[in-house]
Amino acid sequence: MNKVILVGRLTRDPEVKNTTTGRAVASFTLAVDRRFKNKDGQKEADFVPVVVWGKQAEIAGQYLSKGSQIGVSGRLQVRSYDAQDGQRRYVTEVVADEISFLSSGRRDSHAGFQQTSAPQSNNNMSVMGLDEDFHLMADDDDIPF
Repeated sequence: MNKVILVGRLTRDPEVKNTTTGRAVASFTLAVDRRFKNKDGQKEADFVPVVVWGKQAEIAGQYLSKGSQIGVSGRLQVRSYDAQDGQRRYVTEVVADEISFLSSGRRDSHAGFQQTSAPQSNNNMSVMGLDEDFHLMADDDDIPF
């Protein structure tokens, strides 16, 4: 099972782009507070990259902004690509299939709005400067343990 559920605040406005096929994709970083404090008594946070596809990406770009508090559920994805310097790079991110708007940042018009599951397609996910040959990893169902 691969399921991630996070609640946090956006560290920046979502960046919305379109794939070569015209499908919208939004990316942003979610600051998620840890449950415990460090030795100095300060709360620490994890900064988690999140990707949203399709109509949800358009909605995220329209209604979310830096500081917005949201809930995200989806799956963890590790992908790789060849950078311009020839080195293979790995990216770990959450691919969201549900976003709950908990509070707003600057754009306050739709606090409490919830966008539920939108179908996630695995076709041509090339975006943000990645190779057209990029494909998702195979399903875990074939692993013999």
